Amino acid sequence: MSDHCVLAPVERTALIAAALRAAETRSDDPLFEDPYAAHLAGAAGAELFAEMLEVIQPAGATRSVPMTADYFVIRTRLFDDFLRSAAEDPDMRQVVLAPAGVDSRAWRLPWPARIRYFEVDRPAVLDYKQARMVGRTPRVDHRTVATDLVGDTWEADLRAAGYDPALPSTWLFEGLLYYVPEPGLHRLLDRVAALMAPGSRIAADLIGAGTFADVRMRPLLDLFDRWGCPLVFGTDEPEPLFTKHGFAVRADQPGMGAAAGYGRWSDPVPPPSARGVHRLFYVHGRRR
Repeated sequence: MSDHCVLAPVERTALIAAALRAAETRSDDPLFEDPYAAHLAGAAGAELFAEMLEVIQPAGATRSVPMTADYFVIRTRLFDDFLRSAAEDPDMRQVVLAPAGVDSRAWRLPWPARIRYFEVDRPAVLDYKQARMVGRTPRVDHRTVATDLVGDTWEADLRAAGYDPALPSTWLFEGLLYYVPEPGLHRLLDRVAALMAPGSRIAADLIGAGTFADVRMRPLLDLFDRWGCPLVFGTDEPEPLFTKHGFAVRADQPGMGAAAGYGRWSDPVPPPSARGVHRLFYVHGRRR
Protein backbone atom coordinates (compact mmCIF):
# COMPACT_ATOMS: atom_id res chain seq x y z
CA MET A 1 0.00 0.00 0.00
CA SER A 2 1.44 3.39 -1.00
CA ASP A 3 0.92 5.99 1.72
CA HIS A 4 1.09 8.85 -0.77
CA CYS A 5 -1.51 7.35 -3.13
CA VAL A 6 -4.04 6.45 -0.44
CA LEU A 7 -4.22 9.66 1.56
CA ALA A 8 -5.08 13.22 0.53
CA PRO A 9 -2.71 16.06 1.55
CA VAL A 10 -4.53 17.05 4.76
CA GLU A 11 -4.95 13.38 5.67
CA ARG A 12 -1.19 12.81 5.32
CA THR A 13 -0.52 15.29 8.13
CA ALA A 14 -1.68 12.50 10.47
CA LEU A 15 1.40 10.52 9.37
CA ILE A 16 3.64 13.41 10.48
CA ALA A 17 2.05 13.33 13.95
CA ALA A 18 2.70 9.58 14.12
CA ALA A 19 6.33 10.07 13.08
CA LEU A 20 6.72 12.68 15.83
CA ARG A 21 5.28 10.26 18.39
CA ALA A 22 7.66 7.58 17.15
CA ALA A 23 10.66 9.89 17.53
CA GLU A 24 9.59 10.80 21.06
CA THR A 25 9.14 7.13 21.97
CA ARG A 26 12.73 6.45 20.84
CA SER A 27 14.15 9.36 22.88
CA ASP A 28 16.07 8.93 26.13
CA ASP A 29 13.37 10.41 28.39
CA PRO A 30 10.02 10.28 26.53
CA LEU A 31 6.93 12.07 27.79
CA PHE A 32 4.89 9.10 26.55
CA GLU A 33 5.42 5.79 24.79
CA ASP A 34 3.65 4.87 21.58
CA PRO A 35 4.82 1.45 20.39
CA TYR A 36 2.57 1.68 17.31
CA ALA A 37 3.62 5.11 16.05
CA ALA A 38 6.50 4.13 13.77
CA HIS A 39 4.44 1.48 12.00
CA LEU A 40 1.50 3.86 11.60
CA ALA A 41 3.74 6.63 10.25
CA GLY A 42 5.38 4.41 7.67
CA ALA A 43 8.05 5.63 5.29
CA ALA A 44 5.83 8.48 4.08
CA GLY A 45 5.36 9.86 7.58
CA ALA A 46 9.09 9.68 8.29
CA GLU A 47 9.85 11.55 5.06
CA LEU A 48 7.31 14.29 5.75
CA PHE A 49 8.57 14.66 9.33
CA ALA A 50 12.16 15.01 8.12
CA GLU A 51 11.10 17.66 5.62
CA MET A 52 9.29 19.62 8.31
CA LEU A 53 12.25 19.40 10.70
CA GLU A 54 14.57 20.75 8.01
CA VAL A 55 12.36 23.84 7.77
CA ILE A 56 11.99 24.30 11.53
CA GLN A 57 15.62 23.52 12.36
CA PRO A 58 17.89 23.58 9.29
CA ALA A 59 21.01 21.48 9.71
CA GLY A 60 23.90 23.59 10.96
CA ALA A 61 21.78 26.73 11.33
CA THR A 62 20.16 28.57 14.23
CA ARG A 63 16.44 28.00 14.47
CA SER A 64 14.44 31.07 13.44
CA VAL A 65 10.93 29.57 13.12
CA PRO A 66 9.16 30.18 16.48
CA MET A 67 7.96 26.60 16.80
CA THR A 68 9.58 23.30 17.69
CA ALA A 69 8.61 19.67 17.35
CA ASP A 70 8.20 19.68 21.14
CA TYR A 71 4.86 21.42 20.60
CA PHE A 72 3.43 18.18 19.18
CA VAL A 73 5.05 16.10 21.92
CA ILE A 74 3.58 18.30 24.65
CA ARG A 75 0.22 18.28 22.87
CA THR A 76 0.16 14.49 22.82
CA ARG A 77 0.95 14.20 26.54
CA LEU A 78 -1.53 16.94 27.49
CA PHE A 79 -4.33 15.30 25.55
CA ASP A 80 -3.36 11.88 26.91
CA ASP A 81 -3.76 13.32 30.40
CA PHE A 82 -7.00 15.08 29.44
CA LEU A 83 -8.54 11.84 28.15
CA ARG A 84 -7.33 9.82 31.13
CA SER A 85 -8.86 12.34 33.53
CA ALA A 86 -12.15 12.37 31.62
CA ALA A 87 -12.30 8.56 31.57
CA GLU A 88 -11.83 8.44 35.35
CA ASP A 89 -15.13 10.30 35.80
CA PRO A 90 -17.59 7.50 36.71
CA ASP A 91 -20.33 9.24 34.72
CA MET A 92 -18.30 9.41 31.52
CA ARG A 93 -19.50 6.98 28.86
CA GLN A 94 -18.23 8.15 25.47
CA VAL A 95 -15.01 9.44 23.92
CA VAL A 96 -14.95 10.91 20.41
CA LEU A 97 -11.73 11.57 18.48
CA ALA A 98 -12.56 13.87 15.60
CA PRO A 99 -10.60 13.40 13.47
CA ALA A 100 -8.99 10.16 14.57
CA GLY A 101 -6.05 10.33 12.18
CA VAL A 102 -3.62 7.50 12.88
CA ASP A 103 -3.78 8.02 16.64
CA SER A 104 -3.27 4.86 18.72
CA ARG A 105 -4.75 5.83 22.08
CA ALA A 106 -7.44 3.14 21.77
CA TRP A 107 -4.59 0.59 21.79
CA ARG A 108 -1.95 2.14 24.04
CA LEU A 109 -3.95 3.71 26.91
CA PRO A 110 -6.00 1.87 29.56
CA TRP A 111 -9.76 2.49 29.40
CA PRO A 112 -12.65 1.68 31.74
CA ALA A 113 -15.02 -0.99 30.44
CA ARG A 114 -17.94 1.51 30.39
CA ILE A 115 -16.33 3.71 27.70
CA ARG A 116 -17.41 3.64 24.08
CA TYR A 117 -14.58 5.04 21.99
CA PHE A 118 -15.50 6.57 18.62
CA GLU A 119 -12.93 7.38 15.95
CA VAL A 120 -14.33 9.74 13.33
CA ASP A 121 -12.43 10.34 10.11
CA ARG A 122 -12.59 10.07 6.34
CA PRO A 123 -12.81 6.53 4.96
CA ALA A 124 -9.31 6.56 3.46
CA VAL A 125 -7.71 7.39 6.81
CA LEU A 126 -9.63 4.72 8.71
CA ASP A 127 -8.89 2.16 5.99
CA TYR A 128 -5.19 3.02 6.14
CA LYS A 129 -5.12 2.63 9.93
CA GLN A 130 -7.12 -0.58 9.92
CA ALA A 131 -4.66 -2.11 7.45
CA ARG A 132 -1.72 -1.05 9.62
CA MET A 133 -3.28 -2.29 12.87
CA VAL A 134 -4.34 -5.76 11.69
CA GLY A 135 -3.84 -8.28 14.50
CA ARG A 136 -3.73 -5.64 17.22
CA THR A 137 -6.66 -5.45 19.65
CA PRO A 138 -7.93 -2.12 21.05
CA ARG A 139 -8.20 -1.84 24.84
CA VAL A 140 -11.67 -0.31 24.64
CA ASP A 141 -15.06 -0.70 22.95
CA HIS A 142 -13.71 0.79 19.73
CA ARG A 143 -16.03 2.04 16.98
CA THR A 144 -15.00 3.68 13.72
CA VAL A 145 -17.16 6.24 11.92
CA ALA A 146 -16.14 6.71 8.29
CA THR A 147 -17.45 10.17 7.45
CA ASP A 148 -16.37 13.74 6.71
CA LEU A 149 -16.67 16.31 9.50
CA VAL A 150 -17.42 19.05 6.98
CA GLY A 151 -20.10 16.95 5.29
CA ASP A 152 -23.82 16.77 6.01
CA THR A 153 -24.21 13.26 7.44
CA TRP A 154 -21.63 12.81 10.16
CA GLU A 155 -24.05 13.27 13.07
CA ALA A 156 -26.28 10.50 11.72
CA ASP A 157 -23.23 8.35 11.03
CA LEU A 158 -22.01 8.82 14.61
CA ARG A 159 -25.42 7.96 16.07
CA ALA A 160 -25.59 4.88 13.88
CA ALA A 161 -22.30 3.71 15.42
CA GLY A 162 -23.90 3.85 18.88
CA TYR A 163 -23.24 7.40 20.09
CA ASP A 164 -25.93 8.70 22.47
CA PRO A 165 -26.17 12.53 22.75
CA ALA A 166 -28.00 12.18 26.08
CA LEU A 167 -24.95 10.60 27.76
CA PRO A 168 -21.84 12.46 28.92
CA SER A 169 -19.11 12.54 26.30
CA THR A 170 -15.56 13.74 25.80
CA TRP A 171 -14.49 15.16 22.44
CA LEU A 172 -10.95 15.76 21.21
CA PHE A 173 -10.18 17.89 18.15
CA GLU A 174 -6.45 17.39 17.68
CA GLY A 175 -4.67 18.82 14.65
CA LEU A 176 -7.82 19.86 12.79
CA LEU A 177 -9.28 23.29 13.43
CA TYR A 178 -6.58 25.36 11.68
CA TYR A 179 -7.41 23.54 8.41
CA VAL A 180 -11.10 24.52 8.53
CA PRO A 181 -12.20 27.89 7.04
CA GLU A 182 -13.85 30.12 9.63
CA PRO A 183 -17.49 29.72 8.48
CA GLY A 184 -17.11 25.95 8.49
CA LEU A 185 -15.46 26.04 11.90
CA HIS A 186 -18.38 27.91 13.47
CA ARG A 187 -20.81 25.46 11.89
CA LEU A 188 -18.78 22.50 13.15
CA LEU A 189 -18.69 23.77 16.74
CA ASP A 190 -22.43 24.42 16.71
CA ARG A 191 -23.10 20.91 15.43
CA VAL A 192 -20.79 19.35 18.03
CA ALA A 193 -22.36 21.33 20.86
CA ALA A 194 -25.80 20.09 19.81
CA LEU A 195 -24.61 16.49 20.32
CA MET A 196 -23.08 16.99 23.77
CA ALA A 197 -24.89 16.62 27.09
CA PRO A 198 -24.25 19.50 29.53
CA GLY A 199 -21.01 18.98 31.44
CA SER A 200 -19.44 16.96 28.62
CA ARG A 201 -15.79 17.73 27.97
CA ILE A 202 -13.94 19.14 24.98
CA ALA A 203 -10.31 19.79 24.06
CA ALA A 204 -8.62 21.15 20.94
CA ASP A 205 -5.52 22.89 19.69
CA LEU A 206 -5.49 26.15 17.75
CA ILE A 207 -3.03 28.63 16.30
CA GLY A 208 -3.18 32.38 16.81
CA ALA A 209 -4.36 34.74 14.10
CA GLY A 210 -0.99 36.48 14.27
CA THR A 211 0.63 33.33 12.90
CA PHE A 212 -0.22 34.43 9.37
CA ALA A 213 1.39 37.85 9.85
CA ASP A 214 4.53 36.59 11.62
CA VAL A 215 7.27 36.57 8.96
CA ARG A 216 9.25 34.04 11.00
CA MET A 217 6.49 31.48 10.34
CA ARG A 218 6.49 31.95 6.57
CA PRO A 219 8.86 29.02 5.80
CA LEU A 220 6.60 26.59 7.67
CA LEU A 221 3.39 28.04 6.24
CA ASP A 222 4.90 27.83 2.76
CA LEU A 223 5.76 24.17 3.34
CA PHE A 224 2.16 23.32 4.20
CA ASP A 225 1.02 25.28 1.15
CA ARG A 226 3.35 23.22 -1.05
CA TRP A 227 2.01 20.03 0.48
CA GLY A 228 -1.52 21.10 -0.49
CA CYS A 229 -2.83 21.48 3.06
CA PRO A 230 -2.59 25.20 3.92
CA LEU A 231 -3.40 26.48 7.36
CA VAL A 232 -6.44 28.75 6.98
CA PHE A 233 -7.78 29.62 10.43
CA GLY A 234 -6.35 31.14 13.57
CA THR A 235 -7.63 33.18 16.48
CA ASP A 236 -6.00 35.12 19.28
CA GLU A 237 -9.23 34.79 21.31
CA PRO A 238 -9.94 31.06 21.57
CA GLU A 239 -11.94 31.33 24.78
CA PRO A 240 -14.57 33.74 23.33
CA LEU A 241 -14.71 31.56 20.21
CA PHE A 242 -15.75 28.51 22.23
CA THR A 243 -17.99 30.55 24.54
CA LYS A 244 -19.99 31.65 21.51
CA HIS A 245 -20.80 28.01 20.80
CA GLY A 246 -21.84 26.99 24.30
CA PHE A 247 -18.57 25.94 25.93
CA ALA A 248 -16.69 27.15 29.00
CA VAL A 249 -12.99 26.61 28.25
CA ARG A 250 -9.51 27.70 29.23
CA ALA A 251 -6.82 28.27 26.63
CA ASP A 252 -3.18 27.82 27.59
CA GLN A 253 -0.12 28.53 25.51
CA PRO A 254 2.86 26.17 25.62
CA GLY A 255 5.02 27.28 28.51
CA MET A 256 2.17 28.61 30.64
CA GLY A 257 -0.58 27.27 32.89
CA ALA A 258 -1.54 23.64 32.41
CA ALA A 259 0.58 23.63 29.26
CA ALA A 260 3.85 24.47 30.97
CA GLY A 261 5.35 21.71 28.92
CA TYR A 262 6.60 19.05 31.35
CA GLY A 263 9.97 20.80 31.26
CA ARG A 264 10.17 20.58 27.47
CA TRP A 265 9.16 24.09 26.38
CA SER A 266 12.01 26.59 26.30
CA ASP A 267 10.76 29.34 23.96
CA PRO A 268 9.37 32.61 25.35
CA VAL A 269 5.58 32.95 25.61
CA PRO A 270 4.35 36.02 23.66
CA PRO A 271 2.71 38.55 26.01
CA PRO A 272 -0.99 39.31 25.43
CA SER A 273 -0.10 42.80 24.18
CA ALA A 274 2.04 41.46 21.31
CA ARG A 275 0.44 41.68 17.87
CA GLY A 276 1.25 39.85 14.66
CA VAL A 277 3.11 37.05 16.42
CA HIS A 278 2.71 33.29 16.26
CA ARG A 279 0.82 31.71 19.14
CA LEU A 280 -0.25 28.16 19.94
CA PHE A 281 -3.18 27.26 22.17
CA TYR A 282 -4.30 24.14 23.98
CA VAL A 283 -8.03 24.54 24.72
CA HIS A 284 -9.88 22.43 27.29
CA GLY A 285 -13.22 22.75 29.05
CA ARG A 286 -16.85 21.67 29.17
CA ARG A 287 -20.21 22.05 27.49
CA ARG A 288 -22.24 24.59 29.45
